[in-house]
Amino acid sequence: MKYVSRAPGPPLDGLIDDLYYLEGVPPYPRLILPAAPAPLLIVNLGAPFRIRAGTDADAVEYPDGCAVVTPTRAWEFGYPTPTRSVGAHVKPWGLAPLLPVPAAELCDRPATVEQIWGRTAADDLRQRLASAPTPHEMLTVLEEELVRRLRVVDGLDLVREVSSAVAATGGTVPIGGIGAAAHVSSTYVAKRFKAVVGVTPKRLARGYRFSSTVLALDVTAPIDWAEVAAGAGYFDQAHFVREFREFTGLTPTRYTEVRRRFLRDHPGHVLAGWPLPAD
Repeated sequence: MKYVSRAPGPPLDGLIDDLYYLEGVPPYPRLILPAAPAPLLIVNLGAPFRIRAGTDADAVEYPDGCAVVTPTRAWEFGYPTPTRSVGAHVKPWGLAPLLPVPAAELCDRPATVEQIWGRTAADDLRQRLASAPTPHEMLTVLEEELVRRLRVVDGLDLVREVSSAVAATGGTVPIGGIGAAAHVSSTYVAKRFKAVVGVTPKRLARGYRFSSTVLALDVTAPIDWAEVAAGAGYFDQAHFVREFREFTGLTPTRYTEVRRRFLRDHPGHVLAGWPLPAD
């Protein structure tokens, strides 16, 4: 697959990690994306893709793309073959200034581009992206569109400060202490988080703790899961396994098998860092 990415300039650099272009044949028709504090914005330029989010029984088609706020459960992404899209990997608070509704309304319920910006705007953006001659020019078109759509969000600076502290500690920082330091109540912090991130600070911290633990694993070597759970601060291994199932849809042992399969089948693939084969 062809993958091109770059970091955006100000003011998006405080909201978005990178803008990307993706094209080609996916490694697997369906991928599981473990829950992580990493929202996504995707503008689809190919055939519709399919998403099964949260506890949904069936996958739903997304013809023009989607916005995914911080998920609380693993979700399944079905690529068309071939696939072609432009998108953004977003910081936990970064989608809020681009959404017409509070982020909590989209938690585990991805919205289409048409739903967030309207059909005319979605069609116009897709046309301009498809007409751009190179991936880098496509990323410029997307960046200009996102800058144009930025809106003021109440409490964004507070949420960004708290979220950054949570991220810096891998989800282990005491949330109550951050709110007190900012001279606001925990209730206010939780309310603004739901509106901006889609989940509470504690739920975001759980996501960071889990993802930082799992991404640090070397699945090519034997893993002592009891040691991993204790090192990540889980009070017992059963608690860790329950959370593992919630975030990935798999047991730790099954996760290791599937991750090893991806690395074996597609060494060095651009998508090999986090998604898992669903088949």
